[in-house]
Amino acid sequence: MKLDNIIIPSRDTPAKRWNIETDDGVICHMTQSSCSDTLPPTILLPALCHPHIHLDKAYLSTCNHSPSNTHPGYHDLVPRSGSFAEALANTSKAKERYTEDDLYLRGSQLLANSYTHGVTSLRAFVELDHVTGFLTLTTAIRLKKDFAHLLDMQICVFAQDPIFSTIHGEANRAIVTSALSDYISFIDALGTTPYVEESREASLQNVEWAVTTAIKYKLHLDFHLDYTLAPPVSPKPLVFSVIELLQKHSWVGISKTIVLGHCTQLSVLDDSQLAQLAEAVIASKLPIHFVGLPTSDLYMMGRPEQDTNTSHHRPRGTLQVPSLIKTLGLSACIGVNNVGNAFTPFGTGDPLQLASWGVGIYHAGTIDDARLLYGCVSWRARAAIGINSDVDGREIEAGRRIRGMLLIENRKDVELPGTSNESGFKFPARQRISFKDIVWDPPCVELRSVVR
Repeated sequence: MKLDNIIIPSRDTPAKRWNIETDDGVICHMTQSSCSDTLPPTILLPALCHPHIHLDKAYLSTCNHSPSNTHPGYHDLVPRSGSFAEALANTSKAKERYTEDDLYLRGSQLLANSYTHGVTSLRAFVELDHVTGFLTLTTAIRLKKDFAHLLDMQICVFAQDPIFSTIHGEANRAIVTSALSDYISFIDALGTTPYVEESREASLQNVEWAVTTAIKYKLHLDFHLDYTLAPPVSPKPLVFSVIELLQKHSWVGISKTIVLGHCTQLSVLDDSQLAQLAEAVIASKLPIHFVGLPTSDLYMMGRPEQDTNTSHHRPRGTLQVPSLIKTLGLSACIGVNNVGNAFTPFGTGDPLQLASWGVGIYHAGTIDDARLLYGCVSWRARAAIGINSDVDGREIEAGRRIRGMLLIENRKDVELPGTSNESGFKFPARQRISFKDIVWDPPCVELRSVVR
């Protein structure tokens, strides 16, 4: 395979162009290009990653199935109030209708959509409980196998519902435990949602069970955590207890990462509290990564309380990811989370669009910020889930593997139609040549391809 007039923004200025020849995805020859500046360049970038995305819940609100035995309809479960409680309730109702064909279709649509956007790795959450049984997991295993030539897909067995409280807690926990025992060779991570338990004590039981179980089965660990904007009067946010329990059970030295998703409560802490948290994480030497999920967080968090006169007060309510990285020295990235369901009815699932929105969400508008935001949906996201954490594109040279990296093309001209009496006209297309151009103005899917 030959690639001509290539810009590598991770390592060079846009003025330097390369001609690259590959053999089986590995660079065998690389020389500086003598192509004229009038020829549109192609940009070679590290591929994109979904560090946190729900597979079984994708497109529940937008699948537009005609109800049948194999593809149930979900038209009656679209958001009406748009509340978090409604989203939980409607998703529980949707689970009762799941079929294998339906799960496979929506899952394959999500994975195909992800690949066309430039995603080559992801952590896919599949919810297991007393309603779903193993159906979501066995379908995910089938999808993982069928898409293995395109995507490095981790399966995260996920307990969205309580496992230590409510009448179904014990049954939910038993389903997850049985799944880990029966399908462990296909599972990469264990996830739970401690905040849905009915008490702080049950939440701590949830965390400790997840920690010890992940250690037993040698799995990555992934918590949905501290999903509130209520100031923590006492006790502290649960993230502090997670650190303590990980230390108690000697996680340090285990070659698996810990991902903490959402954690919106951290956005209401003052600077001294955040500094205390950062100090605790860094001192622990635990491989903890925070994943901000801004599209879901902004949609669900910061809603005005009823019967108040401050309806226009809407806190952003999501982790300030660039500040976690630059100011506090923590490992962090951003993820899509949900696509086309009651938790996030909008958006295409494009990580580059998410990075672009991050410019406004995080007030991150500098050139350096653009590179950081790209990293948050690429190499930083992969680091969080333990995949190719050292690949950021800086060391592209002969002998390096580039299969699976992302190519962004540039058009030479833009052509527009004329009137009925005049011919059309064309003018030079604007060129994207750097991280800032890619993040500030994401290219359409037709200009993206993955190196094969």
